[in-house]
Amino acid sequence: MKTYLILVFFLFTIISFAQENGSIVGKLTDKELNNDPLAFANVLIKGTTQGTTSDFDGLFEIADVEPGTYTLVISFLGYETLELPNVVVESGKVTEINAGLGASSVGLDEVVVTTSARKDSEVALLLQQKNALVIQEAISAEALTLKGIDDAASAVAQISGISKQQGSSNVYVRGLGDRYQNTTMNGLSLPSNDVSKKNIDLDLFSSSIIENVAVSKAYDPSFYGDFAAGNVNIDSKEYTGNGYLEISLGSGFNSNASGEDFFRSEGPSNFGFYNRYDNDPFAIVLSHGVDPQEAWSPINISGAIEGGYSFNFNNDNSRLSFFGAASFANGYELLEGPARDFTNVLKVDFPNVQEFNYSTTTTALGNITYKINNEHKLKYSSLFINSSSDAVGYYGINGQGTNRDAIITTDEGFYVMNVQFNQDMIFVNQLTGQHVFNDELSLDWGTGFNKVFSDEPDRKRITLENYQLALDNDDSTNPVFYTNIPFDNQRFFQSIEDDELNSFVNLGYQASEKVKFNFGYNGRRKERRFNSIRYGYEIQDRDNTPITDVNNFNTIFDVSNINIPNGEGLWDLLVLNPINNDIGNRNRPGLPENTYKGNLNVHAIHAAAEIGLGEKLGFVPGIRLESYSQKVEYDVINISAVDPGFRNVYENIFLPSLNVRYALTENSNLRFGFSKTASFPEFKEVAPFVYESVTQRVGGNPDLLGGLDGNGPTYSDIFNYDIKYEWFLERGEIISIAGFAKTIKDPVNRVVAADATGTQRYFRTGDQADIYGAELEIRKNLYMDADDNAIVSVGLNAAYTHTEQDLKDIPGGTENTFGTAFDRDSDELEGASPFVINADVNYSPVFGNYKPKATVAFSYFSDRIFSLGSGSLGNIVEKAVPTLNFVWKNSFGEHFEANLSAKNILDPNVTLVREGTDLGNIIIREYNLGVNVGLTLKYKF
Repeated sequence: MKTYLILVFFLFTIISFAQENGSIVGKLTDKELNNDPLAFANVLIKGTTQGTTSDFDGLFEIADVEPGTYTLVISFLGYETLELPNVVVESGKVTEINAGLGASSVGLDEVVVTTSARKDSEVALLLQQKNALVIQEAISAEALTLKGIDDAASAVAQISGISKQQGSSNVYVRGLGDRYQNTTMNGLSLPSNDVSKKNIDLDLFSSSIIENVAVSKAYDPSFYGDFAAGNVNIDSKEYTGNGYLEISLGSGFNSNASGEDFFRSEGPSNFGFYNRYDNDPFAIVLSHGVDPQEAWSPINISGAIEGGYSFNFNNDNSRLSFFGAASFANGYELLEGPARDFTNVLKVDFPNVQEFNYSTTTTALGNITYKINNEHKLKYSSLFINSSSDAVGYYGINGQGTNRDAIITTDEGFYVMNVQFNQDMIFVNQLTGQHVFNDELSLDWGTGFNKVFSDEPDRKRITLENYQLALDNDDSTNPVFYTNIPFDNQRFFQSIEDDELNSFVNLGYQASEKVKFNFGYNGRRKERRFNSIRYGYEIQDRDNTPITDVNNFNTIFDVSNINIPNGEGLWDLLVLNPINNDIGNRNRPGLPENTYKGNLNVHAIHAAAEIGLGEKLGFVPGIRLESYSQKVEYDVINISAVDPGFRNVYENIFLPSLNVRYALTENSNLRFGFSKTASFPEFKEVAPFVYESVTQRVGGNPDLLGGLDGNGPTYSDIFNYDIKYEWFLERGEIISIAGFAKTIKDPVNRVVAADATGTQRYFRTGDQADIYGAELEIRKNLYMDADDNAIVSVGLNAAYTHTEQDLKDIPGGTENTFGTAFDRDSDELEGASPFVINADVNYSPVFGNYKPKATVAFSYFSDRIFSLGSGSLGNIVEKAVPTLNFVWKNSFGEHFEANLSAKNILDPNVTLVREGTDLGNIIIREYNLGVNVGLTLKYKF
C-alpha cells in the first residue's frame, strides 16, 4: 500500500507541470508492538498550520508543501513528542519519511527520541482488533477514564452482547452465565473468590490497575478448552515513563442508607478483616454473642495511591520499570422488600425484610518489568485483593411473617435475624516473559500461583415466633424462640481454601511473510478444600424463656446460660458430628459437618497457523489436544447411603478451530469463526453440600461427573459458529454487526426441586441446547475539535439471543443420586437474556487548562431464567433491569482532578419471581439498591 501511494504522488508531480510545491509522505510504525502501524498520530510541520494524521495503516501525507527545510513534529496521546529536523522538501518532488518508533531512545536522522507505547490506548486496541485474524474486542484504560468506569465488570459491560447483573458482580456474555466463561490476567488463569461462582468478581479490579480488558468470544486454541461464551482477559497496568505519584480521596452516600442507623456483624473490622480464624468455632460461640453492633455513619469512603517509575540503563535498549497501586473503598446499602420461600407451596413468607449491607474492597497491585533489550522482556506481577460483605438481615420486621410449619400460629409473627460476614482474600503471583530471537522465532511464557481464602465465619441465625408481640408495647406479651429443630437458632462457620498453579508457553515461527506457525502448551493444577460446621441452640424450655428485648439476645446466649454442669441452664449447644461418641455432641466441640476436596488437572498442547492469502484474505486453522481430569471427594449430611462419596473422571479431548478474516476494504473486515470446545462442571456444581440461606437452598450434584453408575456424560461438547462485519471509520470509531450460533450437548442448568425442600441443584437437563443471536456495536464521534479530538461521542451496543433446550425427566435412586422431572419438553437456557443494550454519550470540551468530561451511560437486560422449575411449577425468573449512570470528571491542568458521579439513577427494583404457582406469579425477593452519589479528588505529583 505504501509503494502504491508513493507512485501515485510521483505520477501526480510529473503530469502537473504547474505544480511547483512538494509533499511529504511516509509510514509510522511502533517497535514496541512488533512494528505494528501507528494509527492516528498527529504529523505537523513545526511553525505552520500544515499537518495531518496517520491512518489505520500508519500512512500519512502532507501535500502542497513549499520547498524548504522543515522540522516535522509527530505526536500522539500518551507518547512523548517526536521532532525530526532537516526534512528537505524539493519543488515537484515527494519526500518520504518512514519512522519506526520504540519506547526507549532510538537514533533517527541524528535526533534522539524518547517515546512510550500506549497499549492502553483505545485507538491502539481498535487497530489491533482490525488486524487480528481472530475475532476479539477490548476496552482500554483510556476509554475507562473517558466513560468514568470504575472496575472491570462495568468495563466488559460496554462490549456488545455482555450484561452485568444489577447488584451483583455476575457478568453474562451472549446470554450465558458464569459457568460458560473464563477469566485471566496477563494470559494466566485467575481464581474464583466465591464458592458459588467459577469466575472471579470483575468488580474487584479497579480501573487504576487495568491497562485494558479484552473479551474473546471466538475460540482460539491457546485458550483452555472449557470455553463457550468467552474469555475475559485483564492486562494489568505497567509503567514506562518518568516517575509519578497520584493520590485520590473520595466520599459519597447511598440514598437508601443515608441517615439510617446502621448495623454490622460483631467481630469484623471496619476494613473488612476478621481476626478470629485461629480460634476454634466452639470457643467463638461461647465467647462472643449473637447481636449485631452499631456501625459508622453510613457514608461511603474511598482512597487510593498509585505510582510508577522507570529508568534506562547505560544500554539505551535496557529499562527497569515499577508500578504500584493500592486502594480501599467501602459501601453502605439498605435493602427493603419482601422475601419468600416457595417450594411446592408457599412455605415461608416475609412481606417486609430489612437488610443492612456493608461492603469493603482492598486492592494492591505491584508490577516490575525488566526490558533486557528490544528482543527480551520479563514481568513480575503480584496482586492482593480482600473483599468483604457484612449483612445484617431482619426478616418479618412488621410481625406479618408466616411459616407453614410454625408451632404457635401459621398466620403471623414468624421472624428471622440473620447476621453474616463473608471475607475473600486472593493472592495472585505471576512471572511472564517475551522473547524475540530473530525475525522468525519468538517465545512467550508465563507461570502463576493463586491462593484463595474464602470464609464465612460465625453466621448467626435466630428464629422467633409471635414477633408481633414485640410491637404491641405490652411487657407482659413477648415472642418466643422457634424450636422445630435445634438448628433453627444456630451459629455457622464455613471455610474454603484454593491453590492453583498454572502456566503457558507459546512459540511463534514466522515461516514466510504470509505464514506464521504458533505452538504452545498450557495447563493448570487446582485444589479446593472445603469444610463447614454448625452449632445449634437447643432451648430447654421455650415457653418459659420469653424474649423481652428483641435487640438484646446476648443476655440469653451468654455462656453463663449454657445447660452445664447442673442441667439448669437455658440451652444446650449441639453439633452434628462429635469428635467421638464418648464425648458426645452436646455442649462439646465437634468436627466439620460437611467437607469436600476437589482436584482439577488440565494439560494441553495446541498448534495454529496464521496464513495470509494475498492482501485481503487470512485464516487461522488450529487444533488443541487437552487432557482433563477431575476428582471430588465429599462427606456431607443427607447423602444417599449407596453413594460412594467421590467422583473421578479422566478425558482426552480433541478441539479443532478455524478463524477467517477477509478485508473487504482498507478499513472493513468480514470474519468467520468455527470451533469445538467443552464445558466442565465446577466443584460447587458437583459437591452435594447444600448451602442454606434464609429463603433459598442451593446444592451440588455429583452425577454431573458421569452419574451414579459412571456411564453418563462428564462434560459438555460445544459447537461454536461466528460471523462478523466490522467497519473502522475515523479515530476511535467502529460499526460492527455479528451473528453467532452455538450447540451445547448435555447442558447443565440449575433446577429448583418440586418438593418440600425446594432445593436448587445442577442437572444435565437434556441432550442439547441451541443458541443463536445477533450483535450490533457503534462507536461514533459526533463533533471534533481542530486537533481531531472528540468533543461529543456516542456508543451503542445491543444483542439479541435466542436459546432453546430440550428437557428430559431424570430418575433418581439407583441410576442417579438425585432426580428431577419436567412437565414440558423444552425451555430457554438458564441465565440467558433475549435482549441486552448498552449505550453512552460523552461530552469532552476543553477550556484552557480546564478539561471536563461528562458521560451518561445506560444499560438494560431483559427477563432471564434464574433457575428452571421442575414438575408442574414454573421457573424462577430474574426480571429486567435498566441502569443509568452519570459521571462528571473535571481536570484542572496536569495535576488536579475532581470527579462527581451518580450511579443507578433510575433505582429500579431487583426482582426474582416464581412463575406458574397455584397462587400465580409470586415475588420471592425484591428490593432496590438506592442511588449512589460520590465525589473523588485526585492529585498527581
